[in-house]
Amino acid sequence: MDFLRPASWAEALAAKAEHPSAVPLAGGTDVMVEINFDHRRPECLLDLQRIGELHTWDADGPDVRLGAAVPYTRIIDHLADELPGLALAARTVGSPQIRNRGSVGGNLGAASPAGDSHPALLAAGAEVEAESVRGTRLIPVEEFYTGVKRNALAPDELIRAVRIRKATGPQQFSKVGTRNAMVIAVCAFGIALHPGSRTVRTGIGSAAPTPVRARAAEEFLAAALDDGRLWDTRGPLDPAVAGEFAGLAAGACNPIDDVRGSAAYRRRAVGVMARRTLGWVWDAYRGNQGRAAACA
Repeated sequence: MDFLRPASWAEALAAKAEHPSAVPLAGGTDVMVEINFDHRRPECLLDLQRIGELHTWDADGPDVRLGAAVPYTRIIDHLADELPGLALAARTVGSPQIRNRGSVGGNLGAASPAGDSHPALLAAGAEVEAESVRGTRLIPVEEFYTGVKRNALAPDELIRAVRIRKATGPQQFSKVGTRNAMVIAVCAFGIALHPGSRTVRTGIGSAAPTPVRARAAEEFLAAALDDGRLWDTRGPLDPAVAGEFAGLAAGACNPIDDVRGSAAYRRRAVGVMARRTLGWVWDAYRGNQGRAAACA
């Protein structure tokens, strides 16, 4: 197994162009587990740890441009106001050691449907900044997942950053696992209110071959809030609306039976999480807190 250690982003892109099968390595929290259990034996590893720009972020403007290797701990400590849903999801990732090494870029590269950051990225509205020696392109996160542990990157592309819309309304995240900590999600749900555009976005994890949005649920809820003038009045939410939203969210799932849970359980759990997280974000919105960090 060859081991490449570029010192700059330009060197990394050149190495990836020369070795398209090279597996990028930053935190290594997924890749090294697969190698240690002999589930994967790449011909070449591309170590990105020495590339400083991947470990930084820029929060100027309406988006946060998050370097691909920024660890979860720094999101929790420094970006909870701008990215509350992602910070909530980051708190559920593994152990402190994993949160100190793992990153959103690594989660995206692995493209596991159970990745904890995916529901929050879908709900917030994110774009993946992919780059190669041929140039840069932005991939909407909902188009990035192409199958189980497959993504839209070309063989010569690397993830440079993730651009995530700053929160303008409350966001929440919920996860079901077989225990309370250090666990792969049985299923997960994220929701974000976007009052400026009067829209709702969601994200579902580990309940379909890829992370998905519950688009029918989003459209139903946004219409219900408009029809009831609730965006303006911030009045109470009809329980029937919450129940329909939960049912539509559950209907967006396409889960499987496995050792962590049955398909029926996953579908039911997503509906429960959808109802609960909707209640949390709406209570926060009614309280004029504006950002989900205040209701975490």
